[in-house]
Amino acid sequence: MKRSAGFTLVELMVTVAVLGILASIAWPSYQQYVRKARQAEAKTALLENAQFLERNFTQSNRYHTDAQQNPVLLPVTQTPRDAAAVYAITLVATATTYQLKATPVADGGMAGDACGTFVLNQLGQRTLEGATVPVGSCW
Repeated sequence: MKRSAGFTLVELMVTVAVLGILASIAWPSYQQYVRKARQAEAKTALLENAQFLERNFTQSNRYHTDAQQNPVLLPVTQTPRDAAAVYAITLVATATTYQLKATPVADGGMAGDACGTFVLNQLGQRTLEGATVPVGSCW
């Protein structure tokens, strides 16, 4: 009897089962990696904006306006910069203080994240708003 080339249904089902098991293990790890990468990008944007504000303060002796009395415009207002927003960056500033916030966008994939909103002020203090975990585990 001649055997034909190809896969049997049992071989195919075993392969599908193995791929399903691997995917069920890999998908949560991948999602956690994406979440951490998005958080890192938001924190980097906050630090970049803080550096910009400090340079502005050096030139104009105030955080909220530049040397020509124009309101300060942040260089980074969302992350990622070139795609749909995941975090929105906002600034609340006076002449001598500022507070930068990276708030998860409602439909950006980070809504409901345990870290909540990242906050950075002129003293370099890093805090969280709406978080369910300690500050040290996110910052």
